[in-house]
Amino acid sequence: MKLEELIKDVNTIVREVGEYISSQKDHISSKDIDTKGIHDLVTFVDKRSERMLIDHLSRILPGSGFLVEEQTVENEGKEYTWIIDPLDGTTNYIHGLPAYSISVALMKDEEVIMGTVLDVEAGECYYSWKDGPAFLNDNIITVSKTASLGDSLLATGFPYSDFENLDAYLKMFRYLMENTRGIRRFGSAAIDLAWVACGRFDGFWEYSLKPWDVAAGSFIVIRAGGLCSDFSGGTNFLFGREIVCGNPYIYPDLLELSQKMMNKE
Repeated sequence: MKLEELIKDVNTIVREVGEYISSQKDHISSKDIDTKGIHDLVTFVDKRSERMLIDHLSRILPGSGFLVEEQTVENEGKEYTWIIDPLDGTTNYIHGLPAYSISVALMKDEEVIMGTVLDVEAGECYYSWKDGPAFLNDNIITVSKTASLGDSLLATGFPYSDFENLDAYLKMFRYLMENTRGIRRFGSAAIDLAWVACGRFDGFWEYSLKPWDVAAGSFIVIRAGGLCSDFSGGTNFLFGREIVCGNPYIYPDLLELSQKMMNKE
């Protein structure tokens, strides 16, 4: 399998679905919004976009499986599995805020080998494949070279239903608010990770995330020269519902803080 060729097809598909999402943004009304759980919203656009991605990706890689957010297909154990978030940032989308994305990763057995994140409103496509560089559209990107936590700009996301670790999270949030250049929260983990990969952010941390939130973005960060782990420093950030990442200079400090403040020592 030539991943460099396959990802061209993936990016074409993702851009096509992105055009559909953009075309529907002025047609969402309250009757189109369903609630999956506390603060967890879904629309017909999420479901239709997921179905489009599944149909197209099935054609370019027959026999592959899917791990998807909206459960429009049953997940089956396959050698190759697509991990899809058809609309990361649904709440932003519903409220007309321009920070929402499509995230598509391909996993072979238990290893992610390809990832694409499309910032729909900006038209920015971030992508990479195993052993390849990371790209923003046609330009190679790398993580920042910010050398100290004090000079860094960070991103995070707020938990919307799992508040068990909220006190520990807020403790870390406060420390970083007081000891960095600032923290931003855009409401799409996939975009946050893509912006770490291209150096706009120096690091990112969040808990209570799902595989489809982070699979593509974390892969692109790593291919762009960054580091990712769970809060203990292990590799279970894809399914472990927690992630910390950054450029090689500030990542150790973020990891140390997460180990200390998120009770992971």
